[in-house]
Amino acid sequence: MAVQYKDYYEVLGVAKTAPQEEIRKAFRKLAREHHPDVAKDKKTSEAKFREINDAYEVLGDAEKRKKYDELGANWNSMGGRGGHAHPGWGGMKPPSGGEYGNFNEFFEAFMGSNQPRGAGRRARGEEPVRAQNVETEVQVTVEEVLRGVKKRITVRLPGRQAGEVVEVGVPAGMVPGNKVRIKGRGINGGDLLCKAMLQPHAVFSVDGSDLCQSARISVWKAVLGGTLEIRTPDGVVRLKVPAGTQPGKRFRLAGHGLPMSGKRRGDFILEVQVVLPEALTLEERACWVKLQELGEGH
Repeated sequence: MAVQYKDYYEVLGVAKTAPQEEIRKAFRKLAREHHPDVAKDKKTSEAKFREINDAYEVLGDAEKRKKYDELGANWNSMGGRGGHAHPGWGGMKPPSGGEYGNFNEFFEAFMGSNQPRGAGRRARGEEPVRAQNVETEVQVTVEEVLRGVKKRITVRLPGRQAGEVVEVGVPAGMVPGNKVRIKGRGINGGDLLCKAMLQPHAVFSVDGSDLCQSARISVWKAVLGGTLEIRTPDGVVRLKVPAGTQPGKRFRLAGHGLPMSGKRRGDFILEVQVVLPEALTLEERACWVKLQELGEGH
């Protein structure tokens, strides 16, 4: 007798070119809608539920899907199971809420570790599949932790060969070393924890939550005083240099450093280096000699 052909793509409401992830999402949506525990017409829903599972068993498995696309109704004629119930059910009706406490348990049992294939129900007494969080790192600059940024990183989960591109939203004011949690992107529905790692900066060095920078000033500015323009993460700031500033003097700008807990920020610390002239003109030398004489005369 000829095998009756059933369009599994039509059953799941997806195109024949649909990627595996789209097929998986379609199955989950339909399975929730037609689960016998929530549908009003249980008799009809059980039949529809089996049909959905049959379709996903084939289309959710890359090898079976390939055979189905090539051979149509005869895709499984060379061997294997020919029935219509899921292999873990042995021809019985689909599991109801009495066997699984909620839909999440049902989907974990049916699909295992979020892989697009029909995995069958777990045997009784077998340890349940548990969600596992995965930790990774996202590299950020000083400016990015202050202003916020969205970054795309590649994450390789254990047991998967291909990396997965994930967009990580780093909020403005994030404390370096803290983690961004992305729900459901870990193992078996666990979360992905992305630790913000501060990249070395071309201008600033980091000391805890403080940002440090050195600036060179002339000897006459150190002696007579003046103003100095310095670059901070918040823009250019004019700093007053008092007369008689000594080499190594440190100026502290409160609240211009890295984010801290409690919406606070560290400080910006500027250390001045007094630059002595390496060569003098005759006129400059005469001036220094005059200064020396004045100083020694006191």
